[in-house]
Amino acid sequence: MLGGLFIYNHKGEVLISRVYRDDIGRNAVDAFRVNVIHARQQVRSPVTNIARTSFFHVKRANIWVAAVTKQNVNASQVFEFLLKMLEVMGSYFGKISEENVKNNFVLIYELLDEILDFGYPQNTDPGVLKTFITQQGIKTASKEEQAQITSQVTGQIGWRREGIKYRRNELFLDVIEYVNLLMSPQGQVLSAHVAGKVVMKSYLSGMPECKFGINDKIVMDAKKGSTDESQRSGKTSIAIDDCQFHQCVKLSKFETEHSISFVPPDGEFELMRYRTTKDISLPFRVIPLVRETGRTKMEVKVVIKSNFKPSLLAQKIEVRIPTPLNTSGVQLICMKGKAKYKAAENAIVWKIKRMGGMKESQISAEIELLQTDNKKKWTRPPISMNFEVPFAPSGFKVRFLKVFESKLNYSDHDVIKWVRYIGRSGLYETRC
Repeated sequence: MLGGLFIYNHKGEVLISRVYRDDIGRNAVDAFRVNVIHARQQVRSPVTNIARTSFFHVKRANIWVAAVTKQNVNASQVFEFLLKMLEVMGSYFGKISEENVKNNFVLIYELLDEILDFGYPQNTDPGVLKTFITQQGIKTASKEEQAQITSQVTGQIGWRREGIKYRRNELFLDVIEYVNLLMSPQGQVLSAHVAGKVVMKSYLSGMPECKFGINDKIVMDAKKGSTDESQRSGKTSIAIDDCQFHQCVKLSKFETEHSISFVPPDGEFELMRYRTTKDISLPFRVIPLVRETGRTKMEVKVVIKSNFKPSLLAQKIEVRIPTPLNTSGVQLICMKGKAKYKAAENAIVWKIKRMGGMKESQISAEIELLQTDNKKKWTRPPISMNFEVPFAPSGFKVRFLKVFESKLNYSDHDVIKWVRYIGRSGLYETRC
């Protein structure tokens, strides 16, 4: 089936070469290098035909694996084989990289002898192959693993260099949340969750240690008098389902003390990601009313209500109301903002620049339909909404942010701190 198999590095140098049939010559190696690896235009197709020779390639990191044949073979079978071969190699020596291929080239030739016979795939099961080829692969530690080992042994902080100095020490913290919602036409929440992230911009001198506190339920319940506090101020804590931290966060302290302690990288970085599904305050409620008046007419009325403090303003509001495929014309009346029917997208797009809290606005549309022979009823897609609000819908709050720098002569009070909350729509949909 296969005439040959070649493994190249990113420069086009051949690391592994195995020819199984006489119809494939050494010029095939150069043809792939020139026409695919060194091609000026970006090669999008994984299959390339050059001079009646077919090249099937997959790329892993900086390694190209190419199967060559002059026969009319089953392309999906070739790719299935290449992926299986990479899986076998990975089971022997881990990550597929240039260094690992060079360190294990004898082992790779042994494997190719077992899994291919005269170009035909034989056995690609790693468990079975390990009974024939018992040689252990040489694994090379990645840069991340080496850096981790170095920092554990020496205490070195790889993400921040020493000697950084600023005239003004400043910290900018952005809590950005994406609200995802699916609501029934009657206003029942079918599914809702918030995916959030904390983005920090650090302009601090020296090697400061920061302590960051949030209103996580575990932390708040651990504090004495938390029940009294929650009775006084309503919702004070949130239940975080799962979270991920930047490598600078000391996880041991978080597990024992539930405090987020870290030496921040210089500049902008993502401190943490989290997800929550409970007690989400939905910024908007969409109330749809769809009425079909005959076979050629439809009336749609959509009301949006803002459910947040009147002192706050929502921005970049966009409501997309789907229309049937046989729509011939639309007449629109909206109280606020601008609305337009986009035939190419089969939707009415209603845009409002700003909207205050505890307000409502509505749009009415008369849709004229073309008569069709299709008796199948139109399945209404949900109404989707985009927006941005200046608060965290999950109730996430930054309780404190402290900076400690023992070597340089500045304290926590000398640092200027800015905290901003941004709530955005993810997939915010209401069935109609």
